Amino acid sequence: MIPLMLDLTGRRVLIFGGGDIGARKAAYFEHEAEVTVVSRAFSPHLDGLVIERQEADLSSLTDGALRDLLEGAFLAVAATPDPGLNNRIGRLCAGAGVLFNNAAGEPGDVIIPSVVRGSRYLVAISTRGKSPAVARYLRMRLETEYADLDRMIDLQDEVRSMLKETEPVQAERSRILWSILSDDEIWGALAADYDRARELAIKRYLHA
Repeated sequence: MIPLMLDLTGRRVLIFGGGDIGARKAAYFEHEAEVTVVSRAFSPHLDGLVIERQEADLSSLTDGALRDLLEGAFLAVAATPDPGLNNRIGRLCAGAGVLFNNAAGEPGDVIIPSVVRGSRYLVAISTRGKSPAVARYLRMRLETEYADLDRMIDLQDEVRSMLKETEPVQAERSRILWSILSDDEIWGALAADYDRARELAIKRYLHA
């Protein structure tokens, strides 16, 4: 597998199973994709999500009925507690050319990662299903230790624009930007005062 980031705007994501696992999957996609959850019952955790609900007893549906549900889907997630049913849905997805993630059963061709998200960055973490706890641990560490990463990205972007006007040598621009990124005092200033961090970076590395 290789990591990719996809724009799912306007894409249809179909989630089979409306329990707590299905609700987590729906919450992952609902801010961007058009999500439909198909289930006999629906978790309260789905309340408030921008999704469509379609009531059906999945275990009683024929392959033909499941294929009809898959019509127009870009990605399907099998989140039922029955691995056999999930695997069956996966085989139908393969036949229909629909990307597939399996919450319980034979692995599909899509892994849904743990995500660290800021306003300026997005980091996806996966252990390929071997240890969700490790993925969660890494996410929490990143969120804690790099709480000011958005501000550093803004600072890097601002200084990079300045350097393009004043420093013709690419290697030197890269050295300066890396020095700012490695400066603990600038990181400390960012936590309290962006303007102070900016002033320090300019004085220390652009006007040296």
